[in-house]
Amino acid sequence: MTIGKGKRPRDTNQLAKFIVDVTTGQVPAPDPFAGKNQSAVNFGSQGGKKGGKARADKLSPAQRKAIAKKAAATRWHKS
Repeated sequence: MTIGKGKRPRDTNQLAKFIVDVTTGQVPAPDPFAGKNQSAVNFGSQGGKKGGKARADKLSPAQRKAIAKKAAATRWHKS
């Protein structure tokens, strides 16, 4: 069984065999970054790390409070 482009089999039995083959070293583990531009991957992860703090710095205290209230109401809302 050959797996291309880092995809795993969708069938449960084939997936189980693939996992066993990778674990025992019979098949090399697929590279999750295959076909991706490494600099773009690094740039994207850097943006995610500072995005929330940058957004919070731009908001006024009243805006942050409103967002927090809405989040709490959604979290605790009973349907």
